[in-house]
Amino acid sequence: MFELLGIPPQALFGQLLLGLINGAFYAMLSLGLAVIFGLLNVINFTHGAQYMMGAFVAWFGLQFLGINYWVALIVSPIVVAISGVILEQLFLKRLYHLDHLYGLLLTFGFVLIFEGMFRYGFGSSGQPYENPLPGGVNLGFMFLPWYRGWVVVASLIICLATWFIIEKTKLGAYLRAGTENPTLVRAFGINVPRMITLTYAFGVGLAAFAGVMAAPIYQVNPTMGSNLIIVVFAVVVIGGMGSIMGSIVTGFGLGVIEGLTKVFYPQASATVIFVIMTIVLLVRPAGLFGTQR
Repeated sequence: MFELLGIPPQALFGQLLLGLINGAFYAMLSLGLAVIFGLLNVINFTHGAQYMMGAFVAWFGLQFLGINYWVALIVSPIVVAISGVILEQLFLKRLYHLDHLYGLLLTFGFVLIFEGMFRYGFGSSGQPYENPLPGGVNLGFMFLPWYRGWVVVASLIICLATWFIIEKTKLGAYLRAGTENPTLVRAFGINVPRMITLTYAFGVGLAAFAGVMAAPIYQVNPTMGSNLIIVVFAVVVIGGMGSIMGSIVTGFGLGVIEGLTKVFYPQASATVIFVIMTIVLLVRPAGLFGTQR
């Protein structure tokens, strides 16, 4: 087998797979953030905590209720989305027409509350979650675990389906119109506040769905969201705030770049995304796919 700059192919493709997996979670989380910001104009810092809550709901369901992983993929996003609806109705809807800073501070406060509650209830150590697809296939140049392959494919399908719904369907047109000119949309008999609430619930559900998929790979713990959300915000900024396709492309792309950086220059792997963000903002302040507001 060939070597690239002295790197064995198993190590190279293994890190490439790891980068794709990280990119899958970057893409799904940044997609949820982009949907919420693009359609509701709110910076949802609680997104990382809702990702963590999705994983914990799946873990709790498996441990105490016997709900397996495949059922949890449906149940957990619904449960967390309902909590998101309550949050939006009681607090966030009062901030839609205010400066972004108010929403950022409020949602950051909820992050501290949620993480504190889960840390108090479950401790700081991680909780293991059973792998629903053990084993894998030897491709010759690398070993591909079935579950990790499933994560990449499933996240790509979810991301592209979300993009199609928002950008190419009548429902997506209503959502975009409802945020830009709600008075006109109401004239057509559409309940705009309900539509906005369901949009927020959908974005939250995406975070919870990602949390369930992350549970078998990473240990389920109260800080799993806060460890990831800063990188996800950088992905959103690079792709363009509110850009659906930008979130998908930059999420997967930056995950791969981060993975390859760990092979060729490991010291820079923790900062490469932020270096790219700085360069992109210098050249295109609105992001690669974003537009100036």
